[in-house]
Amino acid sequence: MKTTLRLITLLAFTGFLLASCEGPQGLPGEDANETCKTCHNPTVVDAVAVQYELSKHSYGEAAFEEAGSNSCGPCHLSESFKDVVDRNVSAAFVADPANPGKFMNPYASTTDKAYGEISCFTCHDNLHSTFTDDDFAPLTTTAAVPMTMWSGTKTINLTQDGGISNLCVKCHQPRPFTNSNTDKNVLDYAGLASNPTAVFYDAAQATNVLKPSYRTHTHYGTVGAVFAGVGGVEFAGTLSYASSKHTTEASCQDCHMAPMTGKAGGHTFVAKGNFNGCTQCHDEVTNAAQAAEYWATPRAEIKTLLDQLAAKLRIGGVDILNRNGDTESNLWYSVTTNHYDGYLNIYDPVTNPSMQTYNASSFQYIGTPGSTWSQAQKDYNATLPKITLTNAQMGALINFQLCLREYSLGIHNYKYVKALLTNTLAILP
Repeated sequence: MKTTLRLITLLAFTGFLLASCEGPQGLPGEDANETCKTCHNPTVVDAVAVQYELSKHSYGEAAFEEAGSNSCGPCHLSESFKDVVDRNVSAAFVADPANPGKFMNPYASTTDKAYGEISCFTCHDNLHSTFTDDDFAPLTTTAAVPMTMWSGTKTINLTQDGGISNLCVKCHQPRPFTNSNTDKNVLDYAGLASNPTAVFYDAAQATNVLKPSYRTHTHYGTVGAVFAGVGGVEFAGTLSYASSKHTTEASCQDCHMAPMTGKAGGHTFVAKGNFNGCTQCHDEVTNAAQAAEYWATPRAEIKTLLDQLAAKLRIGGVDILNRNGDTESNLWYSVTTNHYDGYLNIYDPVTNPSMQTYNASSFQYIGTPGSTWSQAQKDYNATLPKITLTNAQMGALINFQLCLREYSLGIHNYKYVKALLTNTLAILP
């Protein structure tokens, strides 16, 4: 009798397990497990997952470093990104209710959404809704992107291929410069271009619009602005601000998700060393001379322009721009001859204590040294030259950072990069 009861119990439990393993209900007339297999197989999701392991979206540590930050989260955290998309959060600066007369940047997620690594569900937010390959689209967003750098007054809208590049640009765009010493509003970039000789910063002045520091920079995602041909400080000059054909005829995915070569392409999002995306359009390139015309020659020209602009951004024989000879921490090590990283060469015992430069000295930290500075740090700071910037020099710093950190040496948008650098060089003494 006991044996019979045990057998009945075992059969019932086994039936329960089998029923629970069937998964969600599939399409009519199709087993649920078979529905899953249309995506979860070695050639689709499994292959993508392996490729994604090579992506900085996957192995970067930003999701851990920025967890809890609702201001950084929209670009570094999965739930934050989806939150600002779902709520259509504005990029326009608004009055700060806690500080009358001051402004604030509202482009942030809610604090309860400030977490999560970038994953499949970040970009494909319909996954596992119908359990078919239709779940891969639409993407989380393909809408036009108001630029945070410009407080929403300029917009990037890459409409080719259904606007899929806008998904990338939503994060890969420069961050705003703010009036640190006055109303905290976004910097008047147009004013820099229209009045280039005016003094922007002088350490001897009691009040300045912005207090430059080591980390006064565009942040890292400048490629979206450069690719779209918008967002630089556009000084008047001999070259018009046109864009290359890439801006209207190619998408980010064409090159960065091209068929795999080594560890580049597909869902690695890496384009370096993979020319499969290029040959989709440039099928006429069949020899080394033609390859040089489209690749080596324009890159060499832009590198020369960056070097020339850096040479003009020197005061008393010292760089305004920071040099960094560390090939690991300086992502842009090979973009310029002197290995600039886009930061400013300004001393700070916390953020720039060793200066990471080849120079024996650096500019004095702008402002009153903090109370945490040691006397030795204050004494050293007092020996350093002070900085003065014109509007033209500040605009030049911004344009240098934009063109350095788009990384491709102009391949993303050769015409726009060349115009920015050429006209900026001409405006400087």
